Amino acid sequence: MTLQLAAFWFFASFAVLSAFGVIGLRNPVHAVLSLIVTFFSTACLWLLLQAEFLGVVLILVYVGAVMILFLFVVMMLDVNTAPLREGFARNFPVAVTVAAILLFEVVSLLGVRGASPAVALGAVDPAAAANMSNIQWIGQALFTQFMLPFEIAAVILTVAIVVAVMLTLRRRSGTKTQDPARQVLVRREDRVRLVKMKAEPRQGEERP
Repeated sequence: MTLQLAAFWFFASFAVLSAFGVIGLRNPVHAVLSLIVTFFSTACLWLLLQAEFLGVVLILVYVGAVMILFLFVVMMLDVNTAPLREGFARNFPVAVTVAAILLFEVVSLLGVRGASPAVALGAVDPAAAANMSNIQWIGQALFTQFMLPFEIAAVILTVAIVVAVMLTLRRRSGTKTQDPARQVLVRREDRVRLVKMKAEPRQGEERP
């Protein structure tokens, strides 16, 4: 067994076991930590195949952005986080174990030379043929040969964001909405009216 194959089975085993932990663990904190291990192990597999761009994007997008999205969902659901804060000491050993696994995976990649998937399939690796790294070749190809599709995708994403905002601001029947323009034009005389009334004594009381 070569060193590359041993590293593949090592990262793949951690990815599969942690994926089962995501759906099998009942504690949500442990499930999230298992999901981080799954993403990180998969990114190591991409790095092993000399696909540095996919590995880095997987860590930045999923480990970074998706986990933040999970936190926003928890905040929007108004979940009682007091028991989670109380169990910090109980979850700390699990977090340390996950951090140790991630560190061990990073150290394991240092002495392993990746195998190109294109070479494994009998094809020519364009990055290796151009004597460039994977990220450098993708950046050059993206902004030279595929510049127009890249700009079209950016325009589509921008339109999708604008449409999503418009859908959230549409008025529906039976819901209360605010009009900022009318709120700015409001005057004090339209909201507050002073009424003078004569004081009358209560029944059984004499007027002083």
